Amino acid sequence: MLKYLVVGVGGFLGAVARYIVATYIGNRYGVRFPYGTFVINMSGCFLVGFIVTLLARTTASQYWRYFIPIGFIGAYTTFSTFEYETLRAIQDGQMAAGLLNVALSVVVGFAAVWAGSVMGRVVA
Repeated sequence: MLKYLVVGVGGFLGAVARYIVATYIGNRYGVRFPYGTFVINMSGCFLVGFIVTLLARTTASQYWRYFIPIGFIGAYTTFSTFEYETLRAIQDGQMAAGLLNVALSVVVGFAAVWAGSVMGRVVA
């Protein structure tokens, strides 16, 4: 039962972090392109690569695995929002912005997961 509480607390904190980051970036850079969602997805990709690699190389409690990658990062990342915003851009006739969002998210996201994994190996 404790693992569900740990996931829930992590999820709560991840959702709040997502809201703070998305709001800040949206206010700073505007919403013509979904910059906030993009930054959240890319930083989430990096974090999941880094944390999962780091946790696999340590003797940390299993609860950290529930709290960070499942709870916090799971609520922080916004891939479903990414998909919806891409669809909306295309439906609104902004094909280039929609396709750019997909291409950048996939390529930069993969690079961020790789970089996080490398960093996790260096730190551990």
